[in-house]
Amino acid sequence: MMKPFEGVDYYQVEDLLTQEERDARDRVHDWVRTRYLPRAADCFEEGVFPTDLIPEMAELGLLGMKLKDFGGKGVNNVTYGLVCRELERGDSGLRSFVSVMNSLVMFPIAAFGSDAQKQRWLPAMVRGEKIGCFGMTEPQAGSDPQHMETRARREGDAYVLTGRKMWITNGHIADVAIIWARTDAGIRGFLVERGTPGFTAHPIQRKMSMRASVTSALVLDDVRIPAENLLPGTTGLKSALTCLNEGRYGIAWGAVGAAMACYETALHYAQNRIQFQVPIASFQLVQSKLVKMLTEITKAQLLCIRLGRLKDEGKARHTHISMAKMNNASEALKIARAARDILAANGISLAYPVIRHLLNLETVNTYEGTQDIHTLAIGHDITGLDAFGAPRSGEKGR
Repeated sequence: MMKPFEGVDYYQVEDLLTQEERDARDRVHDWVRTRYLPRAADCFEEGVFPTDLIPEMAELGLLGMKLKDFGGKGVNNVTYGLVCRELERGDSGLRSFVSVMNSLVMFPIAAFGSDAQKQRWLPAMVRGEKIGCFGMTEPQAGSDPQHMETRARREGDAYVLTGRKMWITNGHIADVAIIWARTDAGIRGFLVERGTPGFTAHPIQRKMSMRASVTSALVLDDVRIPAENLLPGTTGLKSALTCLNEGRYGIAWGAVGAAMACYETALHYAQNRIQFQVPIASFQLVQSKLVKMLTEITKAQLLCIRLGRLKDEGKARHTHISMAKMNNASEALKIARAARDILAANGISLAYPVIRHLLNLETVNTYEGTQDIHTLAIGHDITGLDAFGAPRSGEKGR
């Protein structure tokens, strides 16, 4: 039976939601509480993603959430954001899987794919029968994707792809990878299926963050694919960045979920932990930390709800998304660190969720755009001056 929703809502943001939005959030919150949290610590410690839960996620309608066709639910952006928040309240790896599937795999196929590509992949992905990944980041091209080295050359009725991709979520469990590569016509997107000769995916081992997430390296050694595997609507790096904007939107909401989990844990712990014969919540310094945590969560919640409404109205700009991702991920990481401090030695134990969220947020804070990159994107927007990269020879510094 579904329990009443329990969350952090000091500014009554709940009043800004529709009943449909609340219902979707509550269903996911309850599923995370009953189906994922009991095994969250084990998944993190063992470094495994619970693939057996994928059919349940599909049944909940978490895959293809914003698609209006192909079996998708067609929900609005606020609903999608709330779902991402509740998933990451469980674990960043859980939200990351759903976020990649929705924003970085199904979105580009729906936005840039041919009718045949959409029909082949989207319904199966909505049902959880096919998994995808997004191959953009490279060993030498993270924040600077315009200088990616992966190449796709046309040979008759085929393309031949060569290159390497790194830190790819879902990589070695994916049935298809969306690979971004340089061509004579600029950067384009391609569908590369698992099992294609020359295409391999390897798990990245010994990572101390996002342990309950599939993270992979992709290798493309003269991978020959049919020409029709090109996503025909892709027109340069802008197409890939459009997908990343979708992903960053979900991250902005998800980070709030991780922050909420850390704050709630720290508050409960402080109210019940007795030192010097009183709860540590009675100490001024502990209260100061809790108030700062709650204030930043509230600010992040308000950023998210406004961003979601702007997105639903078609008014959101990429710098709006950058600001929310930049702020919320950074503040969530600070909140996790403050919670770990309040829990003291218990803060590093997986008996509590804080250390798990803290380590995950170290990744969330940098992937899909580091704080510095988002800062410069917003700085360019408000000043009109580009501060990316060093001045070229002969130029004066700006």
